[in-house]
Amino acid sequence: MRDVADHVTSRWGIWVLISLRSNDLRFYELRDSIQGISEKMLAQTLRALVKDGLVRREVEPTTPPQVTYGLTEFGQEIGEPLTDLFNRITQRLPPRSPG
Repeated sequence: MRDVADHVTSRWGIWVLISLRSNDLRFYELRDSIQGISEKMLAQTLRALVKDGLVRREVEPTTPPQVTYGLTEFGQEIGEPLTDLFNRITQRLPPRSPG
């Protein structure tokens, strides 16, 4: 249980779950949606979340293989309160000034 909680609340785990909350994404789409994450950290985070049963990994047998990530039912349940927290924080932030 502690490992799962650590993965969900890790610096990048929370962003992966939030990014996947509305639709499935391929690796590069996920990387582009999370500002500042390296490919190595994304791969490590995804491996942990897949192992924990929060994220599913689907591989299409094409050349090269296309890999898509999405939330499992468990991941969606965990992601809902995270999304609520994220939305509350962004609603409270002052507007960014241009420039």
